[in-house]
Amino acid sequence: MTDPLHPGSGFVFMKVGTHAQEPLDAIIERKRREIDEAGYALWGYGGNTCHPKTMVQPFARDFVEREGTIYLCMQSMDSRHFAITERAVEYSEDGENWGEIPEPISVIGSRYALKIADLQPDDFTVPLAQTTVAIGNQTGRPGDRYIKGRVDKACLELLDDEAEGSEGAAEAQIDLVARLADPYAVFVR
Repeated sequence: MTDPLHPGSGFVFMKVGTHAQEPLDAIIERKRREIDEAGYALWGYGGNTCHPKTMVQPFARDFVEREGTIYLCMQSMDSRHFAITERAVEYSEDGENWGEIPEPISVIGSRYALKIADLQPDDFTVPLAQTTVAIGNQTGRPGDRYIKGRVDKACLELLDDEAEGSEGAAEAQIDLVARLADPYAVFVR
């Protein structure tokens, strides 16, 4: 797969790296195995910028209705997430009704997870100055002004041209792409 995005596409952007003492290449290998064995994997994450119920699920449903598919586009980075944490054993679409995470799937050190149907290496850039935040109280904010500092993920829409108020030529190198699957994001514990 090479650059599945076009103007009007919605996608979840996320910076990824070492997590819970596991290097990115080992995570990728494990997630591919999970997809082979369970038909999907759960890609864990934290923070509230991509809350499952109020952000990712409504965003993804809207863009799947428009486009048919929504992607997770990941930029690899150096990470220092070395905390030792336990494996989640339950998941929930709504944060209230919980079910057991199937045995082949492992989510470690995360509060939330994106449901992915595949995972492929890729090599393209996303012009963040040509994106806007697509949901939440930052809706319309240029992606290059939003993805900064500790903000490392967002629900974005790719535009035809540079977003009004953007700072210029910021680009994100995309190294991994995954197709999201319904319900797109879940709570884990």
